[in-house]
Amino acid sequence: MQAQNQNLKRGLSARHIRFMALGSAIGTGLFYGSAKAIQEAGPSVLIAYLIAGAAVYMVMRALGEMAVRNPVPGSFAQYATSYLGPVAGFITGWTYTFEMIIVCLADVTAFGLYMGFWFPDVPQWIWVLSIVLFVGALNLCAVKVFGELEFWLSLLKVAAIVAMIAGGLGIMAFGLGISAQDTATGVHNLWEHGGFMPNGIGGLIASLAVVVFAFGGIEIIGITAGEAKDPSRVIPRAINAVPMRILLFYVLTLFVLMSIFPWSQIGSKGSPFVQIFDSLGIGAAAHILNIVVISAAVSAINSDIFGAGRMLFGMAQQGQAPRGFARVSRVGVPWMTVLVMTVALLGGVVLNYLIPKDVFVLIASIATFATVWVWLMILLSHVAMRRAMTRQEVAQLKFPVPLWPAAPIAAIVFMMFVIAVLGYFPKTQAALIVGACWIALLCVAYRMWVYPNRPGGGLPAPVAQGSD
Repeated sequence: MQAQNQNLKRGLSARHIRFMALGSAIGTGLFYGSAKAIQEAGPSVLIAYLIAGAAVYMVMRALGEMAVRNPVPGSFAQYATSYLGPVAGFITGWTYTFEMIIVCLADVTAFGLYMGFWFPDVPQWIWVLSIVLFVGALNLCAVKVFGELEFWLSLLKVAAIVAMIAGGLGIMAFGLGISAQDTATGVHNLWEHGGFMPNGIGGLIASLAVVVFAFGGIEIIGITAGEAKDPSRVIPRAINAVPMRILLFYVLTLFVLMSIFPWSQIGSKGSPFVQIFDSLGIGAAAHILNIVVISAAVSAINSDIFGAGRMLFGMAQQGQAPRGFARVSRVGVPWMTVLVMTVALLGGVVLNYLIPKDVFVLIASIATFATVWVWLMILLSHVAMRRAMTRQEVAQLKFPVPLWPAAPIAAIVFMMFVIAVLGYFPKTQAALIVGACWIALLCVAYRMWVYPNRPGGGLPAPVAQGSD
């Protein structure tokens, strides 16, 4: 497989990009992680999702402003290099890749467990191997093929969420599936079982680690800028539509859940989705959910390999990753990065078998640190870019961030607060330690590997927005 040129193909439409972001940010964090967030904060977790969602929207607007102004492969890592310095770009790019690998390792193992529900006699490693090879091969195809599959997988997840919300509202309005012995349903359940904030403000703050983890992955919109057919039109539409939809899905879904069941019961009988379908008298609830979570896992693995691969491609162009990662196949895919990610997943499968079942909070918190670090670098890069621009340049921005500078500064404060939260609570302190060691390791790697051979630096010339 030889490299034909060093350019990616622009084959992603607005439909692909919008659902790729949905697929990345709607998955394990909602289907299972939401129950853990509810146990921490009770009904007040709705506030946590609203606050975190608002902060994430500001991150996306800052990223969108930079991506529309200069849509390049590697996206926010290259912006950090240009506006904050090469060290910041190096750390940001590799931290994003680290985040994708962590989440991907969890998802490939989860896929094996999900398939075991139907085929308990088949060794788990067979399913793990099969999904890694399948998704790896898929990512070697033209980017349009990848985007199309991601669209349908994400559509399945969205349909399941809509069905759950509709079913939950049916239970609340008409008492569907509720017997006389069941707890009364209604909005009153949000405050009748220990109050709206049963674990106090501390519980609300503690839930942020899982809540922020749930939104992780949405920044892939910035990664797609280098392969969007019309970045100046597609990126703004995707950013304006997706965050609010995700916020609606999360907040409305949990509102319905906690109105039907007392918050302390959610997650006690498996996934909250199973509880809803069981209440409706759907005997195949577990099978329906298994189909949904399998599609969620495949979608997440798909997006993670794509995002990490494109990030490494952009970094290789800047001399911050091995040059081989910049090789592009005949169909415009950075095939070397896909192969490396696939091998990394195969090597990590063995490690996943050693992880205990209650490791979700640790995995989520480590991924949260990496996610928040990337978001913080996006915001700081944006602020640095704005400070370096003239008034005339600012006036020419096609997708300016709203409420400048108050909103971006508030989002930066929130991200720093979440990092502090990880260090405060015992359950998540290990994540902050791992994160600090990772950053220190990258600083040493940059000094030994990149610094002696660094090129002139700077962003590549803006790409013609209508090119194909």
